Amino acid sequence: MQIGMVGLGKMGMNMARRLLQDGHEVVAYNRSPAQTDALAKEYGGAIAAHTLEELVEALEPPRLVWLMLPAGQIVEEHIVLFTNLLSRGDVLIDGGNSRFRDDIRRARQLKKHGLHYVDAGVSGGIWGLEIGYCTMVGGERDMFELLTPLLTSLAPENGFMYCGSHGAGHFVKMVHNGIEYGMMQAYAEGFALLDGSEYGKGLELSELAKLWNQGSVIRSWLLELTENALERDPHLINIAPYVEDSGEGRWTVEEAVRSAVPAPVLTLALMERFRSRQSNSFADRLLSALRNEFGGHAVRSAEDGAADD
Repeated sequence: MQIGMVGLGKMGMNMARRLLQDGHEVVAYNRSPAQTDALAKEYGGAIAAHTLEELVEALEPPRLVWLMLPAGQIVEEHIVLFTNLLSRGDVLIDGGNSRFRDDIRRARQLKKHGLHYVDAGVSGGIWGLEIGYCTMVGGERDMFELLTPLLTSLAPENGFMYCGSHGAGHFVKMVHNGIEYGMMQAYAEGFALLDGSEYGKGLELSELAKLWNQGSVIRSWLLELTENALERDPHLINIAPYVEDSGEGRWTVEEAVRSAVPAPVLTLALMERFRSRQSNSFADRLLSALRNEFGGHAVRSAEDGAADD
């Protein structure tokens, strides 16, 4: 099957490789041409396109174009460009982490031009080339069926699903990532307790992570990754305590509020990420001041704090 792949970052490049390995024809485009040329040299079947026009010209109608781009303005810009480049009946797939409400709007806009739109939530990270990509798909059912050969090649066994109409794929992926936030926070707090307690001082934490993956209730791929990280750096001294968020955790919490569905764990996990970025928290300074005001508890001066750092 033929597919145009736009965006050869960590995910897009390996997805293109996996498709090529399974016999599909990939026409690839990346803003920096070095990635495109590297893929074409690595796999003789890959066609390098150095402009979006070249990519469209190299594809046979009905064209399938898969975007693997950062969510937001970049995706919006490319959708506008492809609206003018593609023909009626062509299909545009957004495989990034776009907001599901944007998908609904985009599908309506593209339909006016006779174009089909599919939202595909993709999970697999840098390990997807080897393991496969779990894929959650939203859009018209017949478009999902059209893409099934590609999805079969990308995913592990039973690793893709039609989730519903436009936006459903990215909605499910959003909730997936919100759950991921909560799971990561639980592991982080548990291992912090092990590291900070006198009873955990003699433990090899990477070995414990490995143990817990042998049939325990909390076994998971995230625990495997925990084992890998702790094996490389047992006390994580080379990593700054600063945690970013990609936006989907925020959208998950916003949707929980909008739907009046309690999601305290997912919300707190997001708040903890915000907290990690505060090196000199006003809230913590106020807490310390209040303890002093009502109970006369000692307060460290800013100079003492700086010295401790």
